Amino acid sequence: MAKKVLGYIMSSTILGEDEKLFLKLAKEKNIDLVFFNLEKDTDKKDIKEKARRCDLVFNSVAEEFALEMAKTIECLGTKVIDSPKAYYYSEDKWMFYLNAKKHSVPVPETILLSENTNMALAELNKFNKWPVVLKRVEGCQGEFVARAANADEAKNIIYSFLEKENEAKPIIAQEFIKSHSYRVLTIGGKIIQCVKKKCHGWKAVGAWASSHRKFEPDVSLKKIVKKINGFSGINICGIDLVKKNNEWRVLEINSQPTFGFIEYDKKRLVGEALDFFKKFK
Repeated sequence: MAKKVLGYIMSSTILGEDEKLFLKLAKEKNIDLVFFNLEKDTDKKDIKEKARRCDLVFNSVAEEFALEMAKTIECLGTKVIDSPKAYYYSEDKWMFYLNAKKHSVPVPETILLSENTNMALAELNKFNKWPVVLKRVEGCQGEFVARAANADEAKNIIYSFLEKENEAKPIIAQEFIKSHSYRVLTIGGKIIQCVKKKCHGWKAVGAWASSHRKFEPDVSLKKIVKKINGFSGINICGIDLVKKNNEWRVLEINSQPTFGFIEYDKKRLVGEALDFFKKFK
């Protein structure tokens, strides 16, 4: 079998621990790694030459600038895992909610707010789920996610979102569910890792913590994950969940999920990803 060549989009100027681990395991699995550095690789000709050598490119960076690199590579004719299209559709928090409802996946009650702040506040009062969680439909690592106890707080949060980037973007309002946070990682439709995340506050955004624990998925969770993998089209997917009255509720999904929730388990996850890349057509 010919040696597979995998492109790897990274954000640092030097190889970090994750890149070194990918490089080490790729060599063991007879895979050549070609790095695309977001800080250095900006010349289209150089990108085209690198992309031409790759069978597949893995985007490891959950940042918007990385999407431009991924879109460029995809436009040049090389497949990217996962396609940046996922960010603009499958990962869109409102689109995910609609698709989840369509496929009977349990999710928190959610509404899309008007762009007009006064109308948005009226919609929130009608929704009447205080405290409520406000989220932009795009974003990761807990950015542009805040909790409001009342309409005054909601108004301040909406304005703070606008001031932070000086750009109005769609916002959803979601019922707040007091719960631990859970993350399920799937690769190629297969559940690879389930993690119960501990946090001191209401929002769990840190990837690395000594209090994170693995758990085994129950029958209900397996069915939910199967449905999500079926309609999301994301090959390497992070699924965030909470529990309401001991029943699962799915918050959102992410491509480019971290492999670092359980540090000692990272090597296994990278190996699973590389095995998937090797078989991917």
